[in-house]
Amino acid sequence: MKSGFVAIIGRPNVGKSTILNALINQKVSIVTNKAQTTRDNIKGIYEDDEAQIVFVDTPGIHKPHHELGRIMNQSALASTSGVEAVILVVDVAKPFGDGDAFLVGELKVDCPLIIVLNKIDLAKIDQVQSLKARYQELYPKAHIIEMSAIRLFNVDDLLKIIKSHLGEGPRYYPLGSVSDRDESFFIKELIREQVLMQLREEVPHQIAVAVEKFQLKSKAVVVEALIIVDKPSQKAIVIGKDGARIKAIGIKAREALEERFHKTAYLQLYVAIKKDWLNNPRLLKEYGYK
Repeated sequence: MKSGFVAIIGRPNVGKSTILNALINQKVSIVTNKAQTTRDNIKGIYEDDEAQIVFVDTPGIHKPHHELGRIMNQSALASTSGVEAVILVVDVAKPFGDGDAFLVGELKVDCPLIIVLNKIDLAKIDQVQSLKARYQELYPKAHIIEMSAIRLFNVDDLLKIIKSHLGEGPRYYPLGSVSDRDESFFIKELIREQVLMQLREEVPHQIAVAVEKFQLKSKAVVVEALIIVDKPSQKAIVIGKDGARIKAIGIKAREALEERFHKTAYLQLYVAIKKDWLNNPRLLKEYGYK
């Protein structure tokens, strides 16, 4: 059996998590249209008769504005070491800009590089060809593939390319595994996904979620979670007028929990202010950002 680790990197909101979910045919990473939705390195595990591939989904690489951003960049770039291949995901519907130049300057790869030109369903042919030529010049040895992850276009071809770079190896995770993360992590992420969806651009990235209680019963899942904000004004936004916003977050998060666990979900949400938590090493560690 072939096996190995493959890192998925790129700028924020280029479709890395959508690609991971498409590759393993499971929702492992949360997906929104907000940049920097993914904050942690998340392993998704693909297996068929030929290979076991451990994909590492990473936060979007960007110019950091706080300690959390620096940690996210460091985590993403570190994932490119000790892997069998690196997938660099590019949003082909957008022109090459300063953020792309920043990533190219930071990226150091000593293994096979696969460049995925994602979102071709949103781009014109000349856009695709222009960006493809740009990356061929930057990385002449890389394998470049055009893709639409959301439409599942070229997913199988990408898998074939990845497998060609793997050697014989062990099964790193038990048969049937889809991720290395525990259920508390996924609960936290499902709630944070709904916070991002409901808040739109009002409090984009000053939010964290901590699971205070998690009980899995025979017919129910019981969760208490804390939504952490940076300022009192953000707390008011999260709660909303007469509690309407946090109620909407709770309803959608409860639906997501019931879909995941196939049980009735009892969810209690609280909002807490932790001033400047994004720059506080102790709080960042406490909330799982190391």
